[in-house]
Amino acid sequence: MTPLAPWLQTQLATLMRRSGHAFLLQGPSGLGQYELGLVLAATWLCHSPTDHGACGTCPSCHGISVRAHADLTVLMPEVDMLECMWPLPEKALKDIEDKKRKPSREIRVEAMRDMLAFSQTTSAGMQGKVVLISPAERMNHVTANTLLKTLEEPPGDTRFILACQAAQDLLPTVRSRCQNHAMAWPSETEATQWLVQQSVPLEDANVLLQAAGGRPNDAWLLYQSGMKASTWRALPSQISRGDVSVLSNHSPAVVLSFLQKICHDMLRAQAGAAPRFFSAKDLPRGGHWDSLSAWSRELMTMAKTVDHPYQAGLLFEAWVSRAQRAISS
Repeated sequence: MTPLAPWLQTQLATLMRRSGHAFLLQGPSGLGQYELGLVLAATWLCHSPTDHGACGTCPSCHGISVRAHADLTVLMPEVDMLECMWPLPEKALKDIEDKKRKPSREIRVEAMRDMLAFSQTTSAGMQGKVVLISPAERMNHVTANTLLKTLEEPPGDTRFILACQAAQDLLPTVRSRCQNHAMAWPSETEATQWLVQQSVPLEDANVLLQAAGGRPNDAWLLYQSGMKASTWRALPSQISRGDVSVLSNHSPAVVLSFLQKICHDMLRAQAGAAPRFFSAKDLPRGGHWDSLSAWSRELMTMAKTVDHPYQAGLLFEAWVSRAQRAISS
């Protein structure tokens, strides 16, 4: 299992000292909720836990590392399950392989019902059972309501970890049944050092950490997608020139976040504040407050449908054309 970042290790030690059957790890994306939740689950199930967490060598730890632990159920959207190499239920896998449907971006109610059946059976080991739900806000109301009764009165020795990036989207009745843990932000030095330890060059680490709003996991994902410091710095000017090619390697959701960050920083510049995601010298000159504000509102509206199966190339051309009008007006 990959070692935890230092700021997550500190939080793991705190959680290990707490008792309870349900924990909500909540905070913005990029702070390591899923990673912390998985290691906490491994620690609870470990045969020989240490003061620092799971031992990493026992059969239980091995079972988690190969995604085949009999006493751990992970509930994620199917797209995330596949990305993190967790096995899908047989029926869901067959439906996807037969192209009857695409992998879900929500946590399906069928998966939650499978979890309920899992929680009713006897645990294979002596450490009980653990359910990890990530990101928990991807449960729709039907799925979340299916969880409520079991979350309030878990059968036997089942414990729950809900990793969440938008706690406001969770049902209040779900939040009230969990012990809350607010994810800690690492210092800039901690985050930069961690990125360098992941083989990110120092210049890229500094720039991409700013690009990610100080969230190290998001900065790491940007680097893995091929983003470099020079690419990020050039992005605003390339968008203002109508260059769509710079966006071709990214998903619509990621591209939309880039445009939102450019718009956000240009609005800050208009208000006389320092930009958050870019350096001031990298932002295009131009754009009035009214035009940028209108563009910002349109970007927020676009976010509601960004996961629809649009043709990405045409979508990006339309988005960049709109960005040019906002920047040049």
